[in-house]
Amino acid sequence: MSTPKVILKPKRAQPFFGRHPWVFAGAIDRVEGTPADGDEVDVYSGGGNFVARGLFNSQSKIHVRLYSWDPGVALDAAFFRDRLARAVDLRHHVLNLAGPDKGYRVVFSESDFLSGMVVDRYADWLTVQFTALGLARRRELIAGVLRDLLNPRGIYLRTEKGIGKLEGVELYDGPLWGELPPPDLTIEENGLRFLVNLAEGQKTGYYLDQRDNRAAVARLCPGKRVLDAFCYTGGFGLYAAKAGAAEVLGVDASEPALELARRNAVVNGLGTVSFTCADVFRQLADLVAAGRKFDVVVLDPPKFARNRAAVPEALKGYRRLHQLALKLLDRDGILVSCCCTGLIALADLEELIGQVAVEARRDLQILERRGPSPDHPVAISCRETGYLKCVISRVL
Repeated sequence: MSTPKVILKPKRAQPFFGRHPWVFAGAIDRVEGTPADGDEVDVYSGGGNFVARGLFNSQSKIHVRLYSWDPGVALDAAFFRDRLARAVDLRHHVLNLAGPDKGYRVVFSESDFLSGMVVDRYADWLTVQFTALGLARRRELIAGVLRDLLNPRGIYLRTEKGIGKLEGVELYDGPLWGELPPPDLTIEENGLRFLVNLAEGQKTGYYLDQRDNRAAVARLCPGKRVLDAFCYTGGFGLYAAKAGAAEVLGVDASEPALELARRNAVVNGLGTVSFTCADVFRQLADLVAAGRKFDVVVLDPPKFARNRAAVPEALKGYRRLHQLALKLLDRDGILVSCCCTGLIALADLEELIGQVAVEARRDLQILERRGPSPDHPVAISCRETGYLKCVISRVL
């Protein structure tokens, strides 16, 4: 039986010849054949040239996700084994991240040429998140390959809010294979121990993408008063305390996250850290009103915009945070500005920071522009994968 064909509109094929993996409905002229959602399809240009093979989904704005640019390659178990093995090789033999009790990203969706799938490793457990119907329907096959390559004790399925509506797939958090993760699952990161809740934690349980940024900021914290805003389970703040910060205050709106943060402080023997559960915007305003000052302020908020319509409001949120941070920073303080909203570019973030500094009549020097840890690579063919920005500045 021949593979159904998706024919692109005239002059719409160039991004896909360039290996961008998302074929939106508006780029498609017609479909030849009757593919079911999740089926393999071959994509052709309007001129009749083969472009790539992908997985079809009529319920998604992304009608086809592309995986292979070689004609006749089946998207079968052998194909996924090869792709997953390449992803594992990067983490194990290039980045050297493997080891007992380690945490790292194994597969980063489009960046590993597996659009719609994230896999993270936490010690002996894997978490898998599917954001594409085609891969979600192949989850048993993928779990089998992951077992062979990584030999975990268990694989836990995590879902992303709203993805069921966007992709037309029903998934629920829970075990996909093997043993359930223990409630006291712990990973080791740069000499620190972190408890990770795979069942209830944000994202897949922990913010692995900030690993190297936490270490970079910690180098600036010895003897300093540090404010860690949106601290989650204590990441930046605990790194600062281990580096010798005089005082660390972590603020977050999630009491369960802060309970883990407090336990993490105890596990690591860090007594200079305290945590406050509060709306972060309100708490920062209260600290300003109280006349508090810090030498280092870390802003690491969650994603503020999930679509372009929400970007203006998101920028208002980032602006307000930076206005408060500059009021809290003492003379020659360090400002750490993190933004995981992919729709806001680094240039936009820096422009906003600059405007706030001018309004506050303070000079600002950018010391470092950073991105995610290298187990979150950026695919040159899909630069939307470069979502995380971390700007470290000195505020005079």
